[in-house]
Amino acid sequence: MGYYSQVVFPCLCDLAMRQPFLAPYRRDLLATVSGAILEIGFGTGLNLAFYPPQVRKITTVDPNIGMHAKAKRRIARSSVEVDRRIIDCERLPFAEKTFDCVVSTWTLCSIDDVEQAMSEVYRVLKPGGRFLFLEHGLSPEPAVQKWQHRLNALAMRLAGGCRLDRDIKAIVNAQPFASAPVEEFYAGNFLRTHGYMYRGAATK
Repeated sequence: MGYYSQVVFPCLCDLAMRQPFLAPYRRDLLATVSGAILEIGFGTGLNLAFYPPQVRKITTVDPNIGMHAKAKRRIARSSVEVDRRIIDCERLPFAEKTFDCVVSTWTLCSIDDVEQAMSEVYRVLKPGGRFLFLEHGLSPEPAVQKWQHRLNALAMRLAGGCRLDRDIKAIVNAQPFASAPVEEFYAGNFLRTHGYMYRGAATK
């Protein structure tokens, strides 16, 4: 990783993703988490403030050491203990059936082998465990899709491999979850190419 990916991009990502209008989305997603929790794509730790009071510890993975540097201050201020692993999501170093919840917020867009990562998520969940996700991705509108495809290469280059045109619902449902209801909507403060959201809870 170079200077841009380790220093510049973590700053830009943190600036974009800490916008106040995103807070209710994070709070709603995390309201029911409990037990042993894994957060993939921990980034700069923006979810920490929204874990409910009963959560005392989480395990996290993220491959970008620059994100880790920016997360340190939030970890120090938080009452949640963080077991942080600077690794990618495609090969998780945890036994099968380890976690009650796996959390992902705006992460699946930037994982190279997202199908493998989802297979790992499924593997480390306990039976009855939940995968809670809030992601952006492919819009159902053809005109928006066209621009998502056009802008994809630029987004990947400037935003840590972020892909604008992933069908998150299809990616999640590729795993044999017992249920994966997905809510889809535009987050109004984003461009439509970047702001089509998928939110859901898939149960193993």
